[in-house]
Amino acid sequence: MNTETKQCMEILENAVRECKSDWIALSGGLDSSILAHLRKDQKPQTMTIITKDFLGTDLTFAQIIAKHVGLSLSLIQVNMEEVLDSINETIKILGNFNDIEIRNSIVPYIYLTTLKNKGVNSVITGDGADEVFGGYNFLLKKSDNEIEDELKRIKKIMHFPSKDIARSLDMEVETPFLNEDMIKFSDELPVSKKINSKEGKKFGKWILRETFEEYLPNNITWREKSPMQDGSGTNNLTGLFNTIITDEIFTQKKAKILEEDGVYIRTKESLHYYECFRKSNSVKKSDSDNRCPDCNYEIGVNSRFCRMCGKFPII
Repeated sequence: MNTETKQCMEILENAVRECKSDWIALSGGLDSSILAHLRKDQKPQTMTIITKDFLGTDLTFAQIIAKHVGLSLSLIQVNMEEVLDSINETIKILGNFNDIEIRNSIVPYIYLTTLKNKGVNSVITGDGADEVFGGYNFLLKKSDNEIEDELKRIKKIMHFPSKDIARSLDMEVETPFLNEDMIKFSDELPVSKKINSKEGKKFGKWILRETFEEYLPNNITWREKSPMQDGSGTNNLTGLFNTIITDEIFTQKKAKILEEDGVYIRTKESLHYYECFRKSNSVKKSDSDNRCPDCNYEIGVNSRFCRMCGKFPII
């Protein structure tokens, strides 16, 4: 190990040691696998969410890492009815109809409510690693200066719906990658320790891969970034709503919502989420000059997308 990887290991070990939970949300991605490795001596329980009706990528990798570190894995399979119920509840909690955020947030809603029903009040997650160490795929095509600027911007606006969901359930999400010392360490790293190349392919979170390469299986260490919606299979909701909502109904409802609420609905999936949202919410239109052209919601400083409806980019 070099100086930076030793420092990374030490800070993250300390951050994980501070966690109180006996449960880890395990996707089989790099971040949660690192946490499973660091926590393995305490023998925590691990949990993975998979939708029965859709093919997800997490199951195989979660099983690989659970076996590798010798931990028990609880596989939670949810059917379509449970997914649709979870959509409703997630939208109530988050108070938006942002399709990407809802699609991703269904997963933490399900594992948090499952744990709540078991009498568990906290869980350890890999939230924050992408924001702190440059894990997002869109960063891979940018120059070093652009990456630095983007990461500074992201750190100013980063927000984790899992924490909002946990608070609504009187639970806690523990996030070692968002430890203050971890963020400070990241700020001092050069870009080459966040994004670098291996065998002609670029990877984010380089320092994490470098630090834990000898401790994790190769197909975990060098697993490419995959959104939560892909891992669980909830990305297939887009196709589902495209199938069950006819073009005629979509056109009619889209026009009515635009006329009555002043909200532009882009997709059939967004239509379903908006209808769920409107059962208990209304879109608060902003008088600010910096507002979303699709729903008139105020756009936060440094943000390039609308938290309310998910429009991206905001031009």
